[in-house]
Amino acid sequence: MEYSERLKRLPVQFFATLVNKVNKAIDEGRDIINLGQGNPDQPTPEHIIKALQTAAEDPKNHKYSPFRGINELKEAAAAFYLREYGVEIDPQSEVAILFGTKAGLAELPMCLLNKGDLMLLPDPGYPDYLSGTVLADVRYETFPLKAENEFLPDFSVIPKEQRETARLMYLNYPNNPTGATADRAFFEKTVAFAKENRITILHDFAYGAIGFEGKKPISFLEIEGAKEIGVEMYTLSKTYNMAGWRVGFAIGNPVIIEAINLIQDHLYCSLFPGIQKAAAAALTEDQTCVDELVTRYERRRNTFIKACRQIGWDLCAPAGSFFAWLPVPEHFTSEEFADYLLEKADVAVAAGNGFGEFGEGYVRVGLLVDEDRLVEAVERIGQLGLFQS
Repeated sequence: MEYSERLKRLPVQFFATLVNKVNKAIDEGRDIINLGQGNPDQPTPEHIIKALQTAAEDPKNHKYSPFRGINELKEAAAAFYLREYGVEIDPQSEVAILFGTKAGLAELPMCLLNKGDLMLLPDPGYPDYLSGTVLADVRYETFPLKAENEFLPDFSVIPKEQRETARLMYLNYPNNPTGATADRAFFEKTVAFAKENRITILHDFAYGAIGFEGKKPISFLEIEGAKEIGVEMYTLSKTYNMAGWRVGFAIGNPVIIEAINLIQDHLYCSLFPGIQKAAAAALTEDQTCVDELVTRYERRRNTFIKACRQIGWDLCAPAGSFFAWLPVPEHFTSEEFADYLLEKADVAVAAGNGFGEFGEGYVRVGLLVDEDRLVEAVERIGQLGLFQS
């Protein structure tokens, strides 16, 4: 038997390749400090686990869930957006429950585009955005995110032909991999650009809870008119350390939400109700755990930046997310530098070129180990003598 042409065209899974390299080094008995992945290192808060335990003991939750999810979770998502962002949401028509937002990101092009249609993706950007283009058999072009523009796109440099023909654009702030954030003025430009060019916007808000120096990231849907032209996807993976639970939601334009619900009617029979009830508890109950988590990431960020600057490795402090985006030394490509650190320092980082052409010249670090290990990683790198302090 042969794979379908569609499967053959899927991109190589960047993170799977990275994991294989790291695991090989670990199997050799080496003490690897893994800063390459985006897997939260803290446990899910206890009250969320207890909500799952209680729900799992109820036989009513052992049956199939309603195809489009339980009302309790959709209402919790709407209440969360009203509380956190002042955005009013109809839980029945403007919320779609997702098997993690990775699934939603891959599904959306199949929902909205036809074969050969054009979508626009950020570069650098989350590598799995590309999966949806192959599964939907659509074309894509990228737009650059550059340091000189604070890693925000400049819509004016997108070629006229692309602006006129593109039907879907993905954005992501706080940004993976750069750690950049977007302000209200940028999202206002985004809404105007989308309306002018009849482009649908998907805002990937995976790191929506994680902003530093007292600046809370804003939701795309806070902007007047945003709901007319797009949706936002929010995952519980990062905010509540629920990565393995695979639960998130899309929220916004009701036509797009119905499209997502329709495709999922044919793919799934919704999430285990116990997970949905625990997710509802996460969104609506005490948020102290979120505040503590953001404080932890900011403390790690500050410790890491200080250590890097002590060895002469200068970087721009991330404004959000749990990533840092660092320039590689001269005479290295991104992949060469990442491989060199793994081989010589037993430190794993993600090569920037894995996130796109404009990721070349950078590596991404995940602030997902304790502060002492972050400092140790930088000290190991410093011993290689690549930077002048």
